[in-house]
Amino acid sequence: MTRGERHSLWIGLLFVSPWIVGFLAFTLYPVIASTAYSFCDYDVLSKPVWIGTLNYREMLTDSVFWQSLRNTLYFAAFSIPLGLVMSLSVAVLLNQSVRGRSVFRAIFFLPSLIPVVASSMIWLWILNGNFGLLNHALKSIGIAHPPQWLADPAWTKPSLILMSLWGVGHAMVIYLAALQDVPRSLYESADLDGAGAWSRFRHVTLPMISPVIYFNLIMGIIGSLQVFSQAFIMLGGGGPQRSALFYAVYLYLNAFEYRQMGYACAMAWVLFIIILFLTWVATRSTRKLVYYAAE
Repeated sequence: MTRGERHSLWIGLLFVSPWIVGFLAFTLYPVIASTAYSFCDYDVLSKPVWIGTLNYREMLTDSVFWQSLRNTLYFAAFSIPLGLVMSLSVAVLLNQSVRGRSVFRAIFFLPSLIPVVASSMIWLWILNGNFGLLNHALKSIGIAHPPQWLADPAWTKPSLILMSLWGVGHAMVIYLAALQDVPRSLYESADLDGAGAWSRFRHVTLPMISPVIYFNLIMGIIGSLQVFSQAFIMLGGGGPQRSALFYAVYLYLNAFEYRQMGYACAMAWVLFIIILFLTWVATRSTRKLVYYAAE
């Protein structure tokens, strides 16, 4: 390189150095350290002691670990498809040419901007079994004994799944942008062929926005398997009979309350492998269903 090129290189590195330092300090080092700690008995306050694969072997016999994994998979199995369908349905409705469309879009997007703590406190009031707004509405339509949403183990996970639909605004906006990019000529051709509304949606809209559906599916898998804030704020250490003890909540408890940081690091890597596997399965299973217009 010439002297000027070297000077430009150093100037460029200087400008990106904050990101490089942040990546090394807050991403790369924690990843490497967590890998090492996962093979150690480590309580943060003392030096780690190498124990090999004991942390991973303990998971096989830890009934609470398996319960947290089941709770998380249950939550993901319902929240992901419901979130995809709800966000897409709202986006399709908000894509129609009606008066006040921008106002409706803002109304549906606003809940996703509310901080998690604030929205969790709102839902604590809505889902209160005795004085909650939801049970008050159910009683007004004749349901004398509505569920104890957050006190009954059978209803804690459905309550959090219902709450997860509150934040579909982000996915809705992405769907809305994709819907507006669908060429009008395709709809006109479908009309000439006599296709109805459902046929246009199935054979034109869905294939054209399939990359966005795939993206939201992957983000839904990653997000639902890491659900933490709402469950921890609303139900503390897992709710009644640990019915809402999700994987990330149990990981947090091990790391910061039980001070079993080595075990928590091992749990984090197991979660990473689970997410990686499910993402691979979703990618393989949708390979022939995702259509990229550029190809």
